[in-house]
Amino acid sequence: MTRVAGSLVTNQVRAYDLLRMFARNGRPTPLGQAFAEYGRIDKTLHLLSILDPIDDTYRRQLNKQLTVQESRHRLARKICHGASGQIRKASREGQEDRLAALGLVVNAVTLWNSRYLSAAVDQLRAQSVPVKDEDAARLSPLGHAHVNVLGRYAIASSAPAEGLRQLGEIPDLPDGEGTVEEEGV
Repeated sequence: MTRVAGSLVTNQVRAYDLLRMFARNGRPTPLGQAFAEYGRIDKTLHLLSILDPIDDTYRRQLNKQLTVQESRHRLARKICHGASGQIRKASREGQEDRLAALGLVVNAVTLWNSRYLSAAVDQLRAQSVPVKDEDAARLSPLGHAHVNVLGRYAIASSAPAEGLRQLGEIPDLPDGEGTVEEEGV
């Protein structure tokens, strides 16, 4: 199994040829069966780690990764709202171009959000508002409620403006309370 992996990594054998070596006439060869069993070991350890009632660290880490990835998918679905979020191009190149453009826009929104979240936390701290590091670490740049995806946009190449736009004012909190009363919202 190690020799097979080494041959694949060093490009001495093509993946297609390896797959043919793993099965003949629709039945797995002994080498193919060995790889299948080895994969089952890792799958079993993964499932046992998820189901472990004593230490749920692995499950929490997995859930956190899934939540972040789903947030990115929600943002991409919002941005790719035309044609019900489906990419309808006949050619593979056309589909790849659209996916690359979508990835670029999602990354741009994420960068924009990251910069403004960082600026907001810095402004709060400059105004002596207590912001815990663990709370700041939980902020996600994948939020998109403020993103307007309707209309047409013309993007011209230009030098970036100096600094960020002005952040909104922070309302004064009533003494001893952690919430702000709504005033004519």
